[in-house]
Amino acid sequence: MEIALSAADITTVPADAIVNAAHHALRGGGGVDGAIHRAGGREFLAELIERYPNGTPTGTAVWTTAGALPASYVIHVVGPNFTAGQRDPALLESCYRNALRIADELDVRTMTLPAVSAGIYGWPAQSAADIAVQTLRRTPTTVAKATFCLVEPRLYKAFGNATAAGE
Repeated sequence: MEIALSAADITTVPADAIVNAAHHALRGGGGVDGAIHRAGGREFLAELIERYPNGTPTGTAVWTTAGALPASYVIHVVGPNFTAGQRDPALLESCYRNALRIADELDVRTMTLPAVSAGIYGWPAQSAADIAVQTLRRTPTTVAKATFCLVEPRLYKAFGNATAAGE
């Protein structure tokens, strides 16, 4: 799998699937989650409410259609909240593994991803980047290209370090 980095807004980059760093309630919120919900439109939220009335636990992933976003699907992952004490790296790894599992089920070849848990959930940037990149590299998948959309310079730098480390 090719891993690429972009400084673009994740809601503007065409792909088969967009990965959303979601709140466990799956009803939108701040950061990437809020931006994806705003760009996806009202039907997007309605689908989440209908299909996942109770949300989904930390470390898991679910999917919806993409509404008005430039993708066919959105894969919603619930990352651990480092600030609130959810510091087990296995929870963050499972977000990426589960996103790839769903991507394979949906026959996704290209996907865009945020830095799950590295924003308002406070996971340290370099650790989040290392876990994300290593998990994508080690997980068997049919996804051909994964593009991390990183608008914050600190995250772009951390993911640049992580991708260079494995080359």
